[in-house]
Amino acid sequence: MSQAVEKGTLYVVSAPSGAGKTSLVASMLEADARLAVSVSHTTRAMRPGEHNGVNYHFVSRPDFEAMIQRGEFLEQADVFGNYYGTSQVWVSQTLATGRDVILEIDWQGAAQVRRLMPECVSVFIVPPSPEVLRARLTGRGTDSAEVVERRLREAGEECSHVFEFDYLVVNDDFDTALGELLCIMSAQRLRIEAQEVRHAGLLARLVSGV
Repeated sequence: MSQAVEKGTLYVVSAPSGAGKTSLVASMLEADARLAVSVSHTTRAMRPGEHNGVNYHFVSRPDFEAMIQRGEFLEQADVFGNYYGTSQVWVSQTLATGRDVILEIDWQGAAQVRRLMPECVSVFIVPPSPEVLRARLTGRGTDSAEVVERRLREAGEECSHVFEFDYLVVNDDFDTALGELLCIMSAQRLRIEAQEVRHAGLLARLVSGV
């Protein structure tokens, strides 16, 4: 009789631009070997320093639209004229191996994922204040003042959806926020649904009194 394989957990992480989501997710990946991040497909052009299959899977617009027609995406969106999407096949196959998967997507994508995979765990990350968010966006030195103002307006809309998520993490101190994210994963792995698979033999022996 084959032993049941523990299925991984899908984590959906959203945040307004400047909240520190990307840096936190990168540190989570370094801290936990069981965690994998989904590499999105996109139709936008590859930028200098990017690598196909690492930063994104770069595909043509006709190929992406064909994938939509075949129902291959867990979530997908058209952002400023470019498509972005998450492969449903890759996510399902990776979860089936027992690895946890993390998706970095916006609140709209998160809503799509929750409809298809309601068992996912969703986390929203926010900055400690609007002032800190402005300072972080300005401190990047990569966006014009107009873009910064637009991102701040978008942040307000994004944060209005925070109550749709399971967890809220305030990224005031980076190490504290990282620790809280890792604690969420630890708690999920201790849920009875996961533990009864992981420790099936032990539980059977304890119940039988052997």
